[in-house]
Amino acid sequence: MAEKIGLISLGCAKNLVDSEHMLAALDDAGYEVTGEIENTLAVVINTCGFLASAREEALENVAEVAALKEEGKVGKIIVTGCLAERDRESLFEQNAAIDALVGCGSYHRIAEVLERVLKNERVCAFDELTAEPLEASRILTTPHYVSYLKIAEGCNNRCSYCVIPSLRGPYRSRAMEDILEEAKGLAASGTKELIVIAQDTSRYGTDCYGKRSLAELLQKLCEIEELQWIRVHYLYPDEIDDELIDVIANEEKIVKYLDIPIQHVNDRILSAMNRRGDHAYLDGLFTKLRERIPGVVLRTSLIAGLPGETDEEFEELCDFLSKHKLERVGVFPYFPEPGSVAADLPDQVEDDVKEHRVELISNLQDRIMDAFNQSRIGSEVEVVVEGYDRYAEAFFGRTYCDSPEIDGKVFFTADGKCTVGEFVTVRLLEDMDGDLIGERI
Repeated sequence: MAEKIGLISLGCAKNLVDSEHMLAALDDAGYEVTGEIENTLAVVINTCGFLASAREEALENVAEVAALKEEGKVGKIIVTGCLAERDRESLFEQNAAIDALVGCGSYHRIAEVLERVLKNERVCAFDELTAEPLEASRILTTPHYVSYLKIAEGCNNRCSYCVIPSLRGPYRSRAMEDILEEAKGLAASGTKELIVIAQDTSRYGTDCYGKRSLAELLQKLCEIEELQWIRVHYLYPDEIDDELIDVIANEEKIVKYLDIPIQHVNDRILSAMNRRGDHAYLDGLFTKLRERIPGVVLRTSLIAGLPGETDEEFEELCDFLSKHKLERVGVFPYFPEPGSVAADLPDQVEDDVKEHRVELISNLQDRIMDAFNQSRIGSEVEVVVEGYDRYAEAFFGRTYCDSPEIDGKVFFTADGKCTVGEFVTVRLLEDMDGDLIGERI
């Protein structure tokens, strides 16, 4: 069997960064790491455990790799990440094919764990979730022109529907000098678009510096010459202050695209969710962002059907969306996460009601997005080239309005050659099912 280690990375971008750290650790230990699964010494499956659908996906991957192991095409199976942290006891009991479990505080031990399982040990590695964020090298798995930059680990928000703090530990900011050093290295290696992430980026610095420090960090990131776009994800709404708004508005490199998960707008529902702020605050915040950041694109995530949500409270959410016309919205039906406070709340909403409410918001959002795309027809926009579609006979890429793997694309024709990672100017000509069609200027 070849001296190769396969890796499957599931879940969010934060999980992907953890996978990239493990790739580098295994590479440093002398292993050849590959995205191929068959004919490997071992397969590492880095899992998400946040939602039931994510857990199902992770278990399906474990089952598929276990079948390959049974056929002799895989040596060992190592399960890491949030599902391992969450279900450590049941995973080992119910999946004899799993050789090791590695928790969210133990990614740095992946090479050691691999050595032990290759000696036929069955290993559990679960360190405390209070250690400083991992400072280590990464092997990037994203296209060469775009990289994620994780600035903190863990979460302190304790939303009632969520178990992330129990899986990831309390909020721990990375030192600013370490973040900047990593960002400079990414830029030197070809990164043009840097995506700043954490469970809550707007809280950055409050633990180690005693104040919100995201604005200062962003200003320093903007000084890195090679970077062209800096994108910020996962801003908790009540941590967005005037200083941060001014920096986002005034720094040209910061794309005017803000991912601000609000989950709901009704005061009672927000209180039940243990979310800070209320309808009036959110209304004022989004009004202020529109006024002070010209061209801003706003993204949010919503939960429909929290226990006790009435028709009137749901309609209030729809009215808010109609008023503020957020360009990007993800909506999910509430699911009672085992171990979360909300799972024990009375008046659970029927599944068909939740699904219907998700459908109503999705239809509303489709109309808002169609109107937004139509408003852009005829404009000239900057596009980062991502590839060529031979079926469409056109190049494709993204504008600042589109985050990778989440939003739409721009398909465009060009007289000459376009290089992946190049930034070009495109005139938008028409809308096609959420994507845009144009021509290079």
